[in-house]
Amino acid sequence: MYYQLSFKTGRYIVEKVSEQQNGIVIKIIAVLIHPKQGDLHHSHETETFFHERKALAQYEKRVVSPNLLKPYSAEVPAYNESLRQAVIVMEKKLVEEDSVFSHLALQKMQSLKEEYTHYYGINF
Repeated sequence: MYYQLSFKTGRYIVEKVSEQQNGIVIKIIAVLIHPKQGDLHHSHETETFFHERKALAQYEKRVVSPNLLKPYSAEVPAYNESLRQAVIVMEKKLVEEDSVFSHLALQKMQSLKEEYTHYYGINF
């Protein structure tokens, strides 16, 4: 069974691997929403340290609280295609926003795209 997990500012399709006392071990299957760039605590501010946030990797495992998992029943895309689509959607939103923040975020996304191309062979 697949689940949807919101983690930081990204959203993922995940599978349960096991249960532990401190939570559920999940593994990442696909990306639904790419994490936002910048400082999570100072959203849309550019005068703070501007973090580059990668999507969680395919099959990466995390321990999460069970209440963060929501059933997922739609089609499950391949990880690479889901990551590519999530990046494209994020970039489109940032281009439409057209602000100082969005320009910095687009620079971070460009760097991430190069990394995703190198590691996963994804063509944008």
